[in-house]
Amino acid sequence: MKIGLLSDTHGFLDNSVFEHFKDCDGVWHAGDIGDETLLQQLELFKPVRAVFGNIDDRTLQAKLPEDLWFTCEGLSIWMTHIGGAPPNYNPRVKKILAERVPDIFICGHSHILRIRTDPKYNNMLYLNPGAAGNHGFHHMKTIMRFEITEKEIRNMEVIELGKRGASNF
Repeated sequence: MKIGLLSDTHGFLDNSVFEHFKDCDGVWHAGDIGDETLLQQLELFKPVRAVFGNIDDRTLQAKLPEDLWFTCEGLSIWMTHIGGAPPNYNPRVKKILAERVPDIFICGHSHILRIRTDPKYNNMLYLNPGAAGNHGFHHMKTIMRFEITEKEIRNMEVIELGKRGASNF
């Protein structure tokens, strides 16, 4: 299963995302989509798993969950928008992790690209793809691409889409 992961588009979808994700089986969006039309574009392109973020309006909040738990190729995945980062998860996430630990924890919100394992939680893989949109303090728009095959993550890639504010057509 080849996955394209992005977050924090804030209503802007760089056209190059479609090229970078063309061979992906699905697209995962970790919140702050910003516009229902953007979500629809992604859904027309590939199967989408997404959560709402703090800037998403009531329409997106009604359509999407805050927390999405699912299994992919034998690995448990938890995606939410606001999570913090290892070892400084927010209180809500800490409470959930005390009861249930996924193999992969995905969040956005910070606009800071991070990939790391957390030894406190059975070496859970923490993924934050940074921000793919133009709104925020980040300098570089980033997305991620990786494969999950038989409980194994392979070919993890970080893709830079260009500086914030620039469009790649």
